[in-house]
Amino acid sequence: MSFNFKNLDQSVRELMIKEVELDELNNNLYLSKRFTSQGAQAYPSLLKEAIKNGNEVTLASSLNQPAYFNSEEVRQTKNGPVTARIPEDAATTLAEGEFNRFYMRAVATVALSKGLNVKVYRAKQVTNARSASEQMIGKSVNASELLQSLRSEIGTDTALGLPAGPNSGLSLEI
Repeated sequence: MSFNFKNLDQSVRELMIKEVELDELNNNLYLSKRFTSQGAQAYPSLLKEAIKNGNEVTLASSLNQPAYFNSEEVRQTKNGPVTARIPEDAATTLAEGEFNRFYMRAVATVALSKGLNVKVYRAKQVTNARSASEQMIGKSVNASELLQSLRSEIGTDTALGLPAGPNSGLSLEI
């Protein structure tokens, strides 16, 4: 099931590209720790291509190459480090999260230029919706604060709670 990005048009796509370029310029583009060096090298151009001509599904498909992700990772547990296999859906989770993050940044930019706030909505149906996510649906959010948060807290949950963690299915509309 893919996202329904309500405001995804050519002008939003162009703003998404500008946001990616801003991160590249500031050496702030999120690169998954699960990437191989080949994956980290390929990611920026694959992201931009998906923004220009596709969506989070095409990005996931492009990233879903064995050469782009390590097969294992070391995780810290209370008993010390443990080696674990990288989940099979790593490319999808990354693609959905980052495509949505750049989409939200672009939507917030548009809203800010019009003096409007943005509204949270469920862009992707999920099997088990988190109660915290459900409570955010319909919430109006200050576009300026959200944009600042999304730009500064790369690859992490933002102070405003958007996106609401991996696989939340939440996004923004004007």
